[in-house]
Amino acid sequence: MMRRILAFGLTAVMMLALGLTSTTAQPKSYQSLEIGASAPMPEHAVKDVSGKELTLKDVANANGVLVMFSCNTCPWVKAWEDRYNKIAQTAEENGIGMIALNPNEAYRDNGDSFEDMQQRAKSSNYQFYYALDRNHRLADAYGATHTPEIFLFNKDLKLVYKGAIDDNARNADKVKNHYLLDALNELAAGKQIDPKATKSLGCSIKRVR
Repeated sequence: MMRRILAFGLTAVMMLALGLTSTTAQPKSYQSLEIGASAPMPEHAVKDVSGKELTLKDVANANGVLVMFSCNTCPWVKAWEDRYNKIAQTAEENGIGMIALNPNEAYRDNGDSFEDMQQRAKSSNYQFYYALDRNHRLADAYGATHTPEIFLFNKDLKLVYKGAIDDNARNADKVKNHYLLDALNELAAGKQIDPKATKSLGCSIKRVR
């Protein structure tokens, strides 16, 4: 029994060191949008790090819009963050708008304040909108549970892909399935997106209870 306890403890320490531990489950009441669903609250304004107020309709481009729930503090976000600007560039090249939303209302005093977001966008040279999802209203409407978590909509603001960025958070060079990049290219080309949904992996959204 003692060996099992020690082994479990060592595994937990290693996972924490990697910064890629799974997080606690979200309440079952948060139902994720189904593929084909309309984007909720498309005229709800959020504040970008530039100070500009934006709606989903403002961000959407000719071929659609990409909504990413993200934050400053999650190790999964930090692991995938080196791919964010490439995603934004691919989206732009395909006529798709992009916005990242920070829904971590319970962490506003713990690294996810608006000022923290401004600093992060500057230090990481974000090439896309990064906005405050105050009181996680959009995250609740989308049924988002993790950061990062992806929702891609077509020109009619219908959901065509949701889930993960790719299949390897730790190492961009070892990605085998570029789920989001493929979806962006397929959407712009008018092709069938496959897969339409993958499992989002990340930190639980820090909601105010």
